[in-house]
Amino acid sequence: MPKTILVVDDEEDIRESVKMILEVNGYRVIEAVDGDDCLRKIREEKPDLILLDIMMPGTPVSEVVKQIKDIKIAFMSVVRISDARKKGLCAQDNIVDFFQKPFSVSDLIERIELILRE
Repeated sequence: MPKTILVVDDEEDIRESVKMILEVNGYRVIEAVDGDDCLRKIREEKPDLILLDIMMPGTPVSEVVKQIKDIKIAFMSVVRISDARKKGLCAQDNIVDFFQKPFSVSDLIERIELILRE
């Protein structure tokens, strides 16, 4: 049974690109357009990992992650943030990684494989 990854990003081209990369590498992908959509989707089905964009309209991501307790989350962001800011964002136990956009396909897949093995 393939692992399921929920890709949450308000930019359709990024969601579609990440979805294609993940599916080619054997993952099942669900998509959400923002944090509120993400919360709706995880009520329907629990993914193994959520790839969550930090900068989206709607409910702030910091509020969204507080409602997700038992699913691993990896942030994705185009903005460069300091290590201190990263640590602040990654304080919750289920936040397991941070991907800087644009990311290399091989790095994305390698790190996701590591996350899902743990």
